[in-house]
Amino acid sequence: MEFVLNTGKKIELDSIALDLNGTLAVGGLIKETTKQRISLLKKKGFDFFLISGDARGNASKIAEELGINLFIAKNSREKLTAVKKIPSKNIIAIGNARIDLGMFKKAKLKIITLQAEGIHTSIILKADIIVPNINDALDLFIDEKRFLSTMKK
Repeated sequence: MEFVLNTGKKIELDSIALDLNGTLAVGGLIKETTKQRISLLKKKGFDFFLISGDARGNASKIAEELGINLFIAKNSREKLTAVKKIPSKNIIAIGNARIDLGMFKKAKLKIITLQAEGIHTSIILKADIIVPNINDALDLFIDEKRFLSTMKK
């Protein structure tokens, strides 16, 4: 999708790289409303990539259930390697932990979620946007005006 910021600058975004624990899921569980948002964004043309350290051992099952690509990455360096394999330069990375700094290095747009599993302070200054939860992050691209308002200069 192409977004035109109020400065006139255009930003193309077409892929979403998600961390699993603390971002997509809290306590290993994904809300149905989150699954619905992913489905809607896939219909809008976004490609999804789950890049997880798989701390709970359920990443493969979740990726299969959501119909999204999976990369297992046990540290920040491996997350960077994984995000480099995404065949796009228009990546949105959504995470919450220090391990997600690797994803943020290649992403065009970086979003942090402030959910119940917490965030690491080192990632805060690397973010473009901070939201309360994953649904709010995904809603930025379902309702384009939310994203444009947040990015307004």
